[in-house]
Amino acid sequence: MKFLNGMWRVAEGFTLHKAAQAYDVRLTDDTLTVIAPTKVIQHRGDTLNLPVLTVELSSPLEGVICVKAVHHKGSAAKRPMFALEDEAPQVTVSEDETHAVLRSGALRAKVDKTGGWGIRFYHGDKLLTSARDGSLAYIEQEGGGHYLREMLDLAVGENVYGMGERFTPYVKNGQVVDIWQEDGGTCTAQAYKNIPFYLSDRGYGVLVGHSGYVSFEVGSEVVSKVQFSVPDEELEYYIIDGPALKDVLSRYTTLSGKPALPPAWSFGLWLSTSFTTNYDETTTSAMIDGMKARDIPLQVFHYDCFWMREFQWCDFEFDGRTFPDPVGMLARNHDKGLKNCVWINPYIAQLSPLFDEGAANGYLVKRTNGDVWQWDLWQAGMGLVDFTNPAACRWYQDKLRALLDMGVDCFKTDFGERIPVKGIVWCDGSDPAMMHNYYTYLYNKVVFELLETYKGEGQAVLFARSATTGSQRFPIHWGGDCTATYESMAEDLRGGLSLALSGFAFWSHDIGGFEATATPDLFKRWVAFGLLSTHSRLHGSSTQRVPWAFGEEASEVLRQFTQLKCRLMPYLFAGAVEAHKTGVPLLRPMLLEYQDDPACRYLDRQYMLGGSLLVAPIFNDQSLASYYLPQGTWINILDEVAYSGGWQEHVCTYFELPVLARPNSIIPYGSHDDNADYNYLDGIDYHLYALADGASVSFTAYDNLGQASQTVTALRSGQVIHVKVDRADYPWAVTAVGGSRVAVPAGTTEVMLNLD
Repeated sequence: MKFLNGMWRVAEGFTLHKAAQAYDVRLTDDTLTVIAPTKVIQHRGDTLNLPVLTVELSSPLEGVICVKAVHHKGSAAKRPMFALEDEAPQVTVSEDETHAVLRSGALRAKVDKTGGWGIRFYHGDKLLTSARDGSLAYIEQEGGGHYLREMLDLAVGENVYGMGERFTPYVKNGQVVDIWQEDGGTCTAQAYKNIPFYLSDRGYGVLVGHSGYVSFEVGSEVVSKVQFSVPDEELEYYIIDGPALKDVLSRYTTLSGKPALPPAWSFGLWLSTSFTTNYDETTTSAMIDGMKARDIPLQVFHYDCFWMREFQWCDFEFDGRTFPDPVGMLARNHDKGLKNCVWINPYIAQLSPLFDEGAANGYLVKRTNGDVWQWDLWQAGMGLVDFTNPAACRWYQDKLRALLDMGVDCFKTDFGERIPVKGIVWCDGSDPAMMHNYYTYLYNKVVFELLETYKGEGQAVLFARSATTGSQRFPIHWGGDCTATYESMAEDLRGGLSLALSGFAFWSHDIGGFEATATPDLFKRWVAFGLLSTHSRLHGSSTQRVPWAFGEEASEVLRQFTQLKCRLMPYLFAGAVEAHKTGVPLLRPMLLEYQDDPACRYLDRQYMLGGSLLVAPIFNDQSLASYYLPQGTWINILDEVAYSGGWQEHVCTYFELPVLARPNSIIPYGSHDDNADYNYLDGIDYHLYALADGASVSFTAYDNLGQASQTVTALRSGQVIHVKVDRADYPWAVTAVGGSRVAVPAGTTEVMLNLD
């Protein structure tokens, strides 16, 4: 939101009261509080008739500093607030004649006590960013509106990333980003997943601790500043230290929540009925059997909206006209080795039998006059489940538990963005404007916790569309409504990269595009991209996404890349365990792995899948791969062709793709290509890629529960590689790519390889 009219003037209708000086500084053992009047105080008379801001600095975690600015503290505390951790770290607070300092780990905030207003944030002696020269301001708007604003400096060449799953340009400089949930598809500046957190390539992050509307001006109001504002009497933000960007994300997810570890089976291929297609059990069985007949490994079958009767979403009842025996059908899918997923949302249509039940018991959001809030968008007369009501949460979970009893294994938690803000009352008294963004957190939390209770820890997974800060706790998330074009495929990836830099470890998208129908060319290219994402689902709107609908070659392409993903599961699941423990995402922008390579700061059409595999999807109908490799020797795992660092361009068949192993890396391959869920340690084959003479590398693999582990270490000396594992409960193998392979029996922990 813009408050200025160029460099010299304030925009019409606004009055700015800027923090002018640190008039008084008060220290405790762990806080630093500054009284900041909005003009320089020269005599006692100046202390009258002006707004004063109270600014408190504290630290919830080592390497994180919270800045809380308050104008009028008597306003009612606005719920909901993000669920953030506070570990009460060791901090030091000190002052001298010119400065007051709060230090947490290597991060320190330095407040100017003389001259004008200023806070500078340092990692050690390196200046990260500053808030100075009246950056902090209380702003009045004609008609009664009010805001608090902060502006943090942008250094020359500094880039900003993140802020949720955003489909606009990957680098956010020059953009206005409004943190406000919308159902806007993937082709607009609106977003389903709005996260008031950004990452700077200078090695720090900023979280605005406000669950409602936050407006960012990223070098777009003042071009040398990131500005953020909230329509509130207080503003809280957190400076999160690095210096590595992975460190920033690890600290951020310690603060806001680490992602749960999804079950191994969720990484396999999901097939959907699609949205508005006509289907019954005969149709769905033909889809499933068609995949089996073509030897395409399938892990999950998903029933989209019309598993329920039209006009009755959600009643959580299978439509008896098309599914007369749902329990038997779900069991038959289980017999075929499949998991069952069904679509749900938090809306209850007026024709649903649950509407009257929910309304009578106060489980639906109400208007201020006591009526149930309703509208006709999406479903006729629909109401909205009030997840601030504990009884409503239990009621909703009971309806879903009945589906789990029938044989459903997981839920696609769609929607959660169009949450009303005017004329409504929440059960717990939450501010409607604050609940608009936060509703998705409560919705997905209720469903995820049911699955964890019912299925057990490590077996719960969602397929969620909307998200806010902390929603990474409840994986996984998919990109929403894209279109069957190369442009939309690319915008999907931009959204996934931005989401990864916002603390989300797992992400998927609709293979083939949701709206319209892809050409066979596009479908086959999207298949390769989709199977080399963390999670993989075939889904569309008005037509099915079974591969043979796009020609039998499409089935062959899907089979190859699905089998590849199954064999890569030891590698992928190890990355998932790392993400669960550290918060570092499995799908990673190049920037995360190559922070010091300037070329990687702008790359938004390729990514790292884990720490050692580079993937460059093809985004054109000329079959042209175009991508960048950092320095070193990279080897394509599909054909073992080696490439040197630099820009690459070459033509690929549909069975080819740049999937390149990083120099000096170990990629483990599993013993199965027909299933994503098996014991990865049994028969694991460690492939060694481009080990340099003198290099020592290691990799820790896990079983399919993330419990048992095996660490392999390889040391090259001349033409000999010494390989050892820390435990050898199962037979294993090691392959020097371009050299020899040795199969090792259980119980053997060391082996020598000779290079050709």
